Amino acid sequence: MTRRTRAAEAAMRIGELAARTGVSTRSLRYYEQQGLLVSERSATGQRHYEESHIDRVRTIQAYLTAGVPSRAIAEMVPCMNTPSLREARRAAEVMDRERQRLSESIDDLTIARTVLDALIEVNQRFLREQDPGRRDPAH
Repeated sequence: MTRRTRAAEAAMRIGELAARTGVSTRSLRYYEQQGLLVSERSATGQRHYEESHIDRVRTIQAYLTAGVPSRAIAEMVPCMNTPSLREARRAAEVMDRERQRLSESIDDLTIARTVLDALIEVNQRFLREQDPGRRDPAH
């Protein structure tokens, strides 16, 4: 068996990678488009992935679940591809920046919820005044 044949047999197609990671083929194609994932192509243009791609997809999913956008994940790809002290520092900077962005979003949402709570209270007070026998519609 040639080296190329062994490699082709060891490689999995996009459907298998999707099944093994629980990620849709559409998402996998998007990851490639964004530079987060790289596949080998067969002579007919089919994508082929290695076992290591499973961990890469899981890492991408973890970052996405944490609220990190794909453009920020792409900045960390060099650290995923070739870990080094320099790349790890760069990834730490990206993660710190994204954490700060998320913290600011949480603060903004907390303020918005507080304002909405005040508006709800104004509405509830009005309803109680207009119809004293009415039950609280929120409950």
